[in-house]
Amino acid sequence: MHAVSAQPSWVMLAYLLSGVFFILALRGLSSPATSRRGNRFGMAGMLIAVVTTMLTHEWATLPEILGAIAIGGGIGWITARKIAMTDMPQLVAAFHSLVGLAAVLVAAAAFLEPANFGIAGPDGMIHAVSRIEMGLGIAIGAITFSGSVIAFLKLNGNMSGAPIMLPGRHIINLGTLAAILGLIGYFLTDQSPWIFWTITALSFLIGFLLIIPIGGADMPVVVSMLNSYSGWAAAAMGFTLGNSAMIITGALVGSSGAILSYIMCKAMNRSFLSVIAGGFGAEASASGGEVKEQRPWKRGSAEDAAFLLKEAEQVIIVPGYGMAVAQAQHILREMGDLLKKEGVRVKYAIHPVAGRMPGHMNVLLAEANVPYDEVFELEDINSEFAQTDVAFIIGANDVVNPAAKTDKSSPIYGMPVFDVDKAKTIMFIKRSMGGVGYAGVDNDVFYMDQTMMLLADAKKMVEDIVKSLQH
Repeated sequence: MHAVSAQPSWVMLAYLLSGVFFILALRGLSSPATSRRGNRFGMAGMLIAVVTTMLTHEWATLPEILGAIAIGGGIGWITARKIAMTDMPQLVAAFHSLVGLAAVLVAAAAFLEPANFGIAGPDGMIHAVSRIEMGLGIAIGAITFSGSVIAFLKLNGNMSGAPIMLPGRHIINLGTLAAILGLIGYFLTDQSPWIFWTITALSFLIGFLLIIPIGGADMPVVVSMLNSYSGWAAAAMGFTLGNSAMIITGALVGSSGAILSYIMCKAMNRSFLSVIAGGFGAEASASGGEVKEQRPWKRGSAEDAAFLLKEAEQVIIVPGYGMAVAQAQHILREMGDLLKKEGVRVKYAIHPVAGRMPGHMNVLLAEANVPYDEVFELEDINSEFAQTDVAFIIGANDVVNPAAKTDKSSPIYGMPVFDVDKAKTIMFIKRSMGGVGYAGVDNDVFYMDQTMMLLADAKKMVEDIVKSLQH
């Protein structure tokens, strides 16, 4: 019998309180303005859950528990202090992998010592329902771990961000998934070790196979999807351990991650089922990154840009992953401050999938102390471009490509994009005219009469603009 049935009422109340704090944490994290408060709620909820579990279980001695907390907390503290905000997507992917690995280790421990977890009968056989929970937990956890490792390697540049297309990958994935589900079913009738470890190995394999075909442009959805997987893995292990706090927390993370993934898929005109199947968007990304045709375009200088910006009444800044790579958020905020001193209205437009993880641009702008009331989502600001003097695009590309609205043959057709083409003047910062973004499609904005191309490293170009504004 699971330990949860023997828990006193105060334990259930404490876990319920912990769950309430986690809900408040999710609510707070929904906005940059309340994100700090949300983090505090999450920390409080986790503290209550950990202390309650320590008081009601005797799985380890107090020195062992405190030692483990010191090691894990120390690593987390040092990592959080040293990590650059531009590397936050990699950190999130790495943390997801640890959640998945933890689920695998807990399931392995429960399989090897079921009596210590209260999931075995007098004959030493694991309860049937516990075998289902264990099989699902270890499968989801292993997929989360290996998938997150691949996502980390792609985001960190250790592996190419281009899709790696295996021949017959869909058949391989479906066959592997069917084998995992079949073995979990067989595990109900036979708890032989080879079945358990085969499920584990196949789950590690399919996590790898699901993520390698996915291109870098689609990483925001991947990170969100892996976040959801980590939650479901934790929930499954919560059932195995009879811990209601893990069940509540895992369900919250899993469901919120799934909802966010669905929202982001809609924002990118992707199919949610194709995300789960793996390799979504790969055909689009695989088309290359070279401009297909040479057309006339206009190049500008930092001095030209500074003059037009200073004369504008309203400027809308559209940041993308190029800004993150160049770490230009601080100098960009300084440019915005100088323009505001000149009486220019400055706003920032954030696309749902800008960057490499959900909210990536919001995090970077918050780090640079950009006021929250100057940052707007796509649906809140898109109508303003027609009344805007300058659309200032820094490191973004596909999210401002009008082909998403006009070209039905385009791989990004149907994806909501910013209407920057309606602005009086467009300033487009990118390194060169040779690349066309992750989707592999040329951008008509480059060649518009009102577009000024500012070809340089994003940070260096904005620094030069700031110098011109100061003089």
